[in-house]
This record gives sequence, structure tokens and C-alpha cells, in this order.
Amino acid sequence: MIIVQIKEGENLEKSLKAFKKKFDRIGIVKELRIRKVYNKPSIMRRQRKLKAVLRQKYVESQE
Repeated sequence: MIIVQIKEGENLEKSLKAFKKKFDRIGIVKELRIRKVYNKPSIMRRQRKLKAVLRQKYVESQE
């Protein structure tokens, strides 16, 4: 559960902004999207390897 402490006289927009920031940081929406579709463990490993290769190529190209 996300809890945002609201101080006395604090602006509603400011507290709403803090709530949205916490919500994004926790990653609830990202987790829901991942859980929506089942991926086999072998496919997930393959995707992680491909991401790592692309990331490594990017780092090497920056040097």
C-alpha cells in the first residue's frame, strides 16, 4: 500500500505529485504488464542475453 504523508496546509497538487512519484518508483504498472502474459523461462533468459549484448555494444560504441 502506498502511503503519502500530507503536512498541515500542504498543497493538494504537491501531495498528488508525491503519490505519482512513489507509484512509478514502486513499478506496479510495469509488474502488471509483465504478469499479463506468461513467458517461458527460456524465452526470458534469451531476452535478457540479447539486452545485455545490446547494452554492451552501446557502451563500447560510446568509448
